[in-house]
Amino acid sequence: MPPVQLTGTLADRGDTPLGDRCPVDRTLQLVGHRTSMLLLREVFYGTGRFDALVRRTGMTEAAAAQRLRGLVEAGLLEREPYREAGQRTRHQYVLTESGHAFLPVLLALIEWGQAHVPAERGELALSHAGCGEPVHLETRCSAGHLVAEDELVVEGRRRDQ
Repeated sequence: MPPVQLTGTLADRGDTPLGDRCPVDRTLQLVGHRTSMLLLREVFYGTGRFDALVRRTGMTEAAAAQRLRGLVEAGLLEREPYREAGQRTRHQYVLTESGHAFLPVLLALIEWGQAHVPAERGELALSHAGCGEPVHLETRCSAGHLVAEDELVVEGRRRDQ
């Protein structure tokens, strides 16, 4: 299968690295650590309290604190106060609008992992709560057409365009 089609400034760049002009690079700079992805997974699954995040990811407290701080600074998570009776106020982590928009990335990792990385134990199943049918990610254009890899055009544009 031929690769995607490059046009515009992207096609004319030669061997020049894209650096932070590339959205993949910028995104990985924010969430490119395995541990960051595991923390986001757990927050999507409804876990928000620090101690539970540490247990469910198997991370050290120091590593979890560092990654959570980075995800808050990146705008994917925010800290929300809560208080149990007789206890001091603590904070839990919740998804921001930007964090919720990251869901397709995690779903893509789940779907790809299911298909290409064999599991020693059980698998996950993604399904629609409304009808029970399996959920799959697809690449579609705004007109609703399914877009194959060799039909995808990636155009580099200058910021002023």
